[in-house]
Amino acid sequence: MERKIIVGLGEALWDVMPEERKIGGAPANFAYHASQMGHESYVVSAIGEDNWGDEVVRQLEAKGLNLMLSRVDFPTGEVNVTYKSPTEPIYDICEGSAWDNIPFTDEMKSLAERADAVCFGSLAQRSPVSRATIYRFLDSMRSEGTLKVYDINLRQNYYNREIVEESLHRSNALKINEDEIVVICRMLELGEVDINDEESVRRIGLELMKRYNLNLVIVTCGSTCSYAITADCFNKEMTPKVEVVDAVGAGDSFTATFCSAYLAGKDVVTAHRLAVQVAAEVCRHAGAMPTMPAHMKEKLL
Repeated sequence: MERKIIVGLGEALWDVMPEERKIGGAPANFAYHASQMGHESYVVSAIGEDNWGDEVVRQLEAKGLNLMLSRVDFPTGEVNVTYKSPTEPIYDICEGSAWDNIPFTDEMKSLAERADAVCFGSLAQRSPVSRATIYRFLDSMRSEGTLKVYDINLRQNYYNREIVEESLHRSNALKINEDEIVVICRMLELGEVDINDEESVRRIGLELMKRYNLNLVIVTCGSTCSYAITADCFNKEMTPKVEVVDAVGAGDSFTATFCSAYLAGKDVVTAHRLAVQVAAEVCRHAGAMPTMPAHMKEKLL
């Protein structure tokens, strides 16, 4: 398999839980799982000139990731995590963090020009500085043959219609969950969606693709199922039943696996099926970055 350059762009932070803290943030989770699938993965963000920033570098380098983490005069980000249930984390995201102030550098521009895929979300766009950097990165990427995945990742009140639409216009793929699609349908005046009605999901997916010139829409429904929609494919995969230990990072592993498989030449159905299997495996382990079994990695070959 040809190695591709895959980038997780946005927040770099610590998930602070009642009894421990772990490296968190969707970009690092995404990049880690893409690297496990054999690709050259990068985390692009900002950290503080502090001990926790040093520890971010140490831990992510130990996981074999390439880092483009600017040091800025703000504290390394933190998120306080509590749980309604093992599958329902609640996030309290600290403001004024380093990742709110990601600068766009020449090194970053060079990476964008070489990148084959990037995944970004809404959260890191809550500040004008990081939002501008994300847009410049996306605009610097090749227009053909790349994946620009908007994993919408709505958190608290850190989004609005302008951010959502600007992001969709700069993307060619959207990943959204069952709760977020209801919010977005109302925000963008797309009409109501019934997540249990396949025709309803297909209609909304195709409308989003048409309006924003997307090639792919993925809708995930947690422990139930997920949908992958393109102009000529509508695929539904049931979520495997596993004993859930920790759901944090499962969605990021899904996105990373889908991108990895798709870039490796797999069709949408195969990429979708692999993504579902990997996300279920992640749920069986504590932490967002468990080591993938060799037999799962081999499915990409």
